[in-house]
Amino acid sequence: MHKIFSRNKRVAEQLQRELAGLLQSEVKDPRIATVTITEVEVSSDLTHAKIYFVAHENAEEAMKGLQKSAGYIRSQLAHRLLLRAVPQLHFVYDSAIESGMRLSQLIDEAVAPREPRPT
Repeated sequence: MHKIFSRNKRVAEQLQRELAGLLQSEVKDPRIATVTITEVEVSSDLTHAKIYFVAHENAEEAMKGLQKSAGYIRSQLAHRLLLRAVPQLHFVYDSAIESGMRLSQLIDEAVAPREPRPT
């Protein structure tokens, strides 16, 4: 079983805060204007970071925009973070929110009162 190190967790949280600020204020690509960072996972050696995001419009275009901006984002993170090496950024679309909303809708439909059948 993997042990969760508090340093990895702190680095992931700091990355998430900085990424949110960068995407909101400095990255000018319109494809990622509606992107929200939901979670960041950092590898145990701090060389790779999985960044989970939700796009409120077109997820495929947002992914392309994030991948194209990854180098710029990483260089800006290097200026903001006190790390020896900034992790490589790997963007992953987070479909958990959509799945949760879909399940909630299905539950609401199942629980909703049904119209009586004509007899």
